[in-house]
Amino acid sequence: MTTGALWHGFAVAQSQPAESGAPEERAPQVSEQAQPVGVAPEDELQPAEATEVLDTRGVLTPKNSLIFEPSLSMSYSSSNRVAIEAFTIIPAIAVGLIDVREVRRETLTAAAAFRYGITDRFEIEARVPYVWRRDEVRQRALLEPTSDDVIIDSDGDGIGDIEAALHYQLNMPDPGNAYYIGNLRVKSRTGDDIFEVEREFVMDDDVIVGQRLAEQPTGSGFWALEPSLTFILPTDPAVFFGNIGYTWNFERDVGGDIGRVDPGDFLNLSFGMGFGVNEKTSFSMGYDHTVVFDTEYKDLEATQNVEFDRVHVGNLLLGFSHRFSKTRSLNISLGIGVTEEAPDVQLTLKMPLKLF
Repeated sequence: MTTGALWHGFAVAQSQPAESGAPEERAPQVSEQAQPVGVAPEDELQPAEATEVLDTRGVLTPKNSLIFEPSLSMSYSSSNRVAIEAFTIIPAIAVGLIDVREVRRETLTAAAAFRYGITDRFEIEARVPYVWRRDEVRQRALLEPTSDDVIIDSDGDGIGDIEAALHYQLNMPDPGNAYYIGNLRVKSRTGDDIFEVEREFVMDDDVIVGQRLAEQPTGSGFWALEPSLTFILPTDPAVFFGNIGYTWNFERDVGGDIGRVDPGDFLNLSFGMGFGVNEKTSFSMGYDHTVVFDTEYKDLEATQNVEFDRVHVGNLLLGFSHRFSKTRSLNISLGIGVTEEAPDVQLTLKMPLKLF
């Protein structure tokens, strides 16, 4: 069975044959065409050969091989925000300022990733994204007696945050045991961030109804370092996988009245399992959960130094993978948000190509 795209964040199929998950446990194949007694089919992998392949090959990009992986990802999220500055006369009746907003966000990311095998157990990776974002906010003019809604929208596009990563396979397990992979990823701040884009007032009949960004940011604005540990356990006909990682976002002085900002770190956990439909096609399901910790504004006064509560971002993952040939495959994944802070839906299309 193929193990390609059976878990979030790796393309395992590039370095394994279609049936290398657990060759010792696979039942002998019976050919429909008669074979001479005592002579094995030429294209059938014998147990000794299968064991040798398992012992000498890992789950990363093979030595001196280069994988090019273009991808296209779409994300959509919507939320309703209610802000009330008022006093209560009786329960459920408030007098004051009530601001209700409906926010919608669309993000489209096209990325080019390259993976190169230094050895059979060590690979390097680079990823360059191009991001297009659009935000729409529907609200009503504040402090004005009106029932008309106002749409405030803005969009932006450009290079996102470029990433680089190292992946090292820690072990070469016996059949039935798990592969463990150590990962180290660095994210830059090459994209335009929210502190760099200009803001402008939104007017309606000469009345200021809000503010908007002149263009949407394409980057986070902070360098980040993410070590993580991945396991892959082939158990024919399924493959179990999981990953745990921690992301450090580095403090930065953004200038102006804000000063130093220490963004919240991330703790991420994902797990799931994949099934081999046939020798070329597989299906997977999993769950990804990220805890985002508090953000601190260190140069603001105590009354202004707002520390956001930690938030939980959970996504249910469904994946599909098909191997067209030894050098080309297709991976499709669908993420469905299960917490309030998660995007409503994420759809990602990847096509790994082995160049050499």
